[in-house]
Amino acid sequence: MKQLQLSVMVLGTAALMFGCKTGQKQTAPAQAKQEQHRPQFHFTPREKWMNDPNGLVYYDGEYHLFYQHYPDSTVWGPMHWGHAVSKDLVHWEHLPIALEPDSLGYIFSGSVVVDSLNTAGFQAGKEKTLVAIFTYHNMAFEKQGRLDRQYQAIAYSNDKGRTWTKYAGNPVIKSPGTPDFRDPKVIWHVPSSSWVMTLAAGNHIEFFTSPDLKNWTRSGTFGEKAGAHGGVWECPDLFPLSVPGSDQQKWVLLVSIGDSAVNGGSGTQYFIGDFDGKTFRNNGTDSSMLWLDYGRDNYAGVTWFGAPNNQRLFLGWMSNWKYAQMVPTKSWRSAMTWPRQLQLVATDSGLRVASVPLEIESLHDGIAEIHELKQLDGQEQLSTHGALREIWLEADLSKISGSEIGIKLSNSKGEFVTMGFDLASHQYFFDRTNSGKNDFEAGFAGRYQAPRWMQGNKLSLHLLVDVASAEMFADDGLTTLTNIFFPNEDYQRLSVYTKGGEAKDVLIKIQPLKAAVPQ
Repeated sequence: MKQLQLSVMVLGTAALMFGCKTGQKQTAPAQAKQEQHRPQFHFTPREKWMNDPNGLVYYDGEYHLFYQHYPDSTVWGPMHWGHAVSKDLVHWEHLPIALEPDSLGYIFSGSVVVDSLNTAGFQAGKEKTLVAIFTYHNMAFEKQGRLDRQYQAIAYSNDKGRTWTKYAGNPVIKSPGTPDFRDPKVIWHVPSSSWVMTLAAGNHIEFFTSPDLKNWTRSGTFGEKAGAHGGVWECPDLFPLSVPGSDQQKWVLLVSIGDSAVNGGSGTQYFIGDFDGKTFRNNGTDSSMLWLDYGRDNYAGVTWFGAPNNQRLFLGWMSNWKYAQMVPTKSWRSAMTWPRQLQLVATDSGLRVASVPLEIESLHDGIAEIHELKQLDGQEQLSTHGALREIWLEADLSKISGSEIGIKLSNSKGEFVTMGFDLASHQYFFDRTNSGKNDFEAGFAGRYQAPRWMQGNKLSLHLLVDVASAEMFADDGLTTLTNIFFPNEDYQRLSVYTKGGEAKDVLIKIQPLKAAVPQ
C-alpha cells in the first residue's frame, strides 16, 4: 500500500535548505534541437566522431576545449583536434579544426599551456603564446609492426588558439620503442621553474622536465605495481590540491584505464601523494584503488590549465570504449560530461577527491519545485516538466525503514532508469537495465554501485539529467556515477520511491533547465 503526505513549498525550511529562488514564472524547458538523443546542455560535436578532451586551457577570458575528432565518420578514424571555446563553460562556440594529421601521424591526445614567460621563444607579438603538446601516432609504422610509432610533438598559436603552427623540430620526445607512449599533460612547476610532463607509457607513468617545451629530460616513473592494470594506462593528469583545514597541499595523479575499470570497461583512477618536481610518490598502498567516477561513462578526463582562482576544473568524455562506436546516434557520436571542480575532502577512510558540478544556474528555467515528503511508502510521481532537470534529494537514513530509496526517470513506453542509495549494501547505485535501447552491446544494461565515503545519517544526492545521460553527485560529490542511456522516448516522468519499507521527511527539489547546445 502506498501512503504519501505531500506539500509543495516555495518558501520556508525546504526553500532555505535548497537555496530556492522565488518570484519567477514557471515555464517548460526549451529544447534547442530535436535530433533524437542529442544532449541539450552537454557539449557535443556538430557532427561525426569525438572522444577524449584535449588541450583544456584558459586564456584571456576564454575556456578552450580541444578534443579527439574524426570529421569524416561517426566511428574512430584518423585523429584531428576539434576545437570549441566558451566564456562560462556552459555555452560553447564551435571553431575550425585546430590540428590535422600529417606525414608524422595522427594527432592523438595532449595538452595546451600558456607560455607566459616565452620560454619556447615562439611569441611574435603582444599575445602570449599557446603551446600544444600532443602525441603523434604513426599509422604506417603500426601497420609495419614497428613499436616506435608514438612520439611527442608541439605546435604553437599567437592568435588565441585560432591558428596553429607545428614546430619544425618535431618530435620533441622520440619513441623509446614502447607502442603505448602517449597523452602528454604539461604543467608549470613553480618551485623548480620548469615545465613538467606526465606521460602514459603502457602500464605506468613517466615524468619529464623541460626549461623550454622543446628539450625534455626523463625524471621519474610511477605505477608499474600500483592501482588497476586491467587495461592500458592513458590520459594522465597531475596537479596539487589543498588539504582541507590546513595550509598543506597534496598532489593528485589521474590515470585513465582502457578496460577493466571498477564497473566495467573504461574508467579513471586516481592516486594522492607527493611530487618533488621530478617524480610522484603515492601515499596509499599499491593495492588500493580509488576511482574518480563509478559510472560507466566518464573517461579520459583532464583539467584546465590556468583556470581562474586556482580552480581545478575537470571535463571527461561521456562514453566507454566498450560501446562508444556502437551507440544509437546518427549524425554524431559522444558528448562530454558536465564540468566539475575537483577538491580534496577528509573522510574516515582518508583523503578523497570530490567532484563538484559547476554551477548551472544560468540554465535554470523558472522557479524550482520543492516537495516535502512527510511519509513515503512505495512510489510517487512528482514532476512532468520536461526532460532536462537538476534534482536534489535529501533524507535522514535513520528515518528510512526500507532497503532502498531513489529517483526514477521514466517514459510512457515503460522504459526507465533509477538511481539512489541501497541501505542493505550501504552503497549508491545507478540502474539502466530497462533504460531503452541497449541491444547494441551485450554489457550496456546493468546496475552499477559505488561506495559511500561519508559517515552519518544525512543522505544527499544531486543529479544533472539530460535527454541521454544522468550524472549523480552524492555527499557533495564524494561519490559520483555518470551514465548515458538511449530511451525510445525522452524521460518526461520523475518519481521518488522506496523499497521494502517507508521513508519519512524526504526533501526533493526539481529545477527545470534550458538547453545550451553549442553554436
